[in-house]
Amino acid sequence: MAEISSSGKKYLAALGVITVLDVAAVALSARVNMIQDFFFMADLFPLGLSIATLVLLFLMLLSNFAVIDSFLVRAPFQIGNLLILSLLWLAFNAFSTSRWSHIPMNCMSIPAEYAEARVWCKDVQGLKAVVWVQWLMLLGTSLITLRYTISQHTQGYAHVWNMPLVRYDPRYGSRFSGRDSEFLQFEKIEPGMGMAY
Repeated sequence: MAEISSSGKKYLAALGVITVLDVAAVALSARVNMIQDFFFMADLFPLGLSIATLVLLFLMLLSNFAVIDSFLVRAPFQIGNLLILSLLWLAFNAFSTSRWSHIPMNCMSIPAEYAEARVWCKDVQGLKAVVWVQWLMLLGTSLITLRYTISQHTQGYAHVWNMPLVRYDPRYGSRFSGRDSEFLQFEKIEPGMGMAY
């Protein structure tokens, strides 16, 4: 079993941070929706998307730890998941933020006799901050991972696309046997073996 590489540990740490942000989004959006009796769509979008994201992130983390080699743990699938999530979060955040534009930024401007409205206002402002930070983390993680993967590919390590992302090490080829190269197939040709394909 191949160990998790140093770049894989950084990737898993980023997924962990995204998961913590997502748990905060679930908690805040649940609080916001409880006060509104789950009525407004702008408040329901972050709740639904954060629950779906939490399930997907849990499956991604589980597969990265439990699955040794599958398309689920390879770079194209992992980057694709994060990019799709970042696009969904961008769309839903833009909609919800525009719907929340009437809520004052300074929640203390709400009169003291409306204490529940003040709490709700603070929860919405916190939710707004968390969902945008989460979008930045999703987008940043996916773009940094994509850049890293492409840079490894351009340096001649094409096996970065065919092996588990968290276990990727440039020293190992696609079958953990050395660096892939089109010239290595001609390095040792024994008589009677013929050409290797």
